[in-house]
Amino acid sequence: MADANLLHFGILTSTIHNAWIRAVCGRLKSDFRYSVSIVYNTFLWPGPTGKRAAIETAAQGVLDARAAHQAPSLADLYDPLTMPANLLKAHQALDAAVDAAYGYKGAKTAAARVAFLFERYQQITSLLPAANLGKTRKPKTKPAQAEG
Repeated sequence: MADANLLHFGILTSTIHNAWIRAVCGRLKSDFRYSVSIVYNTFLWPGPTGKRAAIETAAQGVLDARAAHQAPSLADLYDPLTMPANLLKAHQALDAAVDAAYGYKGAKTAAARVAFLFERYQQITSLLPAANLGKTRKPKTKPAQAEG
């Protein structure tokens, strides 16, 4: 990515972006096929929230944690059974910073994150307001008319 910076790195390596990838990416065999038009261009970046510095600091923390270890490959470094504790903590700090930038306070599951992103996507792209799925309205009842 030309002219990428720590903000780009931080968001693109966050759990919320990885959840988006798993939901919308195509696949070739079992590998993800990251498409600029389908994945990147439809991904909603957080608006200007004043959280940029926190994301950049956390992203640098991930890079620093990676540099502290001499793994033969990123696959070896990110092996869930042997991932260094400081790298895991750096990613958790990055996710917290990115979540705060989005205003995301939901569950830590991929499904909840994707639902949040799709709801935001609908709000931004639709001419109609997004349905409020969390609240239900009781139907109004007509007042009884007096007989007479």
